[in-house]
Amino acid sequence: MRNTPYSIRNNEVYGDMAAWLRANAEDNESDVRRLKRNLRLAREEELTPRQRQLMQMRFEQNMSVSEIAEALGLDKSTVSRTITRAKQRLYKCLRYCL
Repeated sequence: MRNTPYSIRNNEVYGDMAAWLRANAEDNESDVRRLKRNLRLAREEELTPRQRQLMQMRFEQNMSVSEIAEALGLDKSTVSRTITRAKQRLYKCLRYCL
């Protein structure tokens, strides 16, 4: 190992190997753009109005499940289950885009 131009400590790569990894990392910008576009479409077409509302409150407004439940007068478990079902539905729609 003394002749290698890199070292590994705590699962981190240092030296020439780190530079090589940065230089050869794949650019996934186009994949991310396509996924975001498809996510927007799937959200509009596949989710119920309630699911869309809760997803928006949770992920766009950064509200906690407790805050959403209090604001809408719902039980926390109802909010949590609805968000989980919405995420599963979106995943089913988008899994081929990943």
